[in-house]
Amino acid sequence: MGTADQRDSNAKTLLTPAIEAKNISHSFGAVQALVNASISVSAGEVKAIVGDNGAGKSTLLKVLSGLVIPDKGEIFIDGKSISFSSPVDALKSGIQTVYQDLALIDTMSATQNVFVGREELSSNWILKKLGIVNDRYMHQEAIKVLSDLGIKIPSLNATVRSMSGGQRQCLAIARAMLFGHKVIILDEPTAALGVHESAQVLSVVDQLRTKGLAILIVSHNMQHVFKITDSITVMRLGTSVASRKTNETSPEEIVGLITGAISG
Repeated sequence: MGTADQRDSNAKTLLTPAIEAKNISHSFGAVQALVNASISVSAGEVKAIVGDNGAGKSTLLKVLSGLVIPDKGEIFIDGKSISFSSPVDALKSGIQTVYQDLALIDTMSATQNVFVGREELSSNWILKKLGIVNDRYMHQEAIKVLSDLGIKIPSLNATVRSMSGGQRQCLAIARAMLFGHKVIILDEPTAALGVHESAQVLSVVDQLRTKGLAILIVSHNMQHVFKITDSITVMRLGTSVASRKTNETSPEEIVGLITGAISG
């Protein structure tokens, strides 16, 4: 994992946030899911969103991913105001989200899952016209992105069904990195994983940091939050109540902020 000195160095170089949400509000009928929630993440920063169930974490994540259009508030990419009308808009802005279900297809290989829905067509114009994909290119690119992140998968030709939970999570993150050039959002990336597999996933997140991506993690695991993040935003009752640099706070303070025992 990144050392404390590395994290301090990262913090000093953070300038305009890669993505920023200001005063986001949204309701589902009579339920107010978000109330003036704000968050920002810069390039090379790993930030956690923490809070109890119903705190608004998932809704804010969906707003940043283009799945939910907020009733009020603004989103900025590199300091420029932008509106998302669908997840496609977020993807075009360089934002990739890895949800808990991973959206992997068990019967497909690792390479096929990396490129699913974005297959590279053959360079031969005849084969391209027939819709034939360039398997060799996709295989090489899959090897490259997995190698860059230090991800070890026994065989890229094996179906995803045969992989462990940690390998599947890392594969989904690798796919996000390949197509997300600015921000990667991870929804509970270590949920239901064992110690070894969680360590593998956290190591991959650390690699993303070194490549200058802005990483936003939604997590309930306080140990993992303090092990990998540079900063933490606490949400309660749909509002972002506090933000802290990880090396300037403690699990006890964060838990107090989550429960309301400590004010932001």
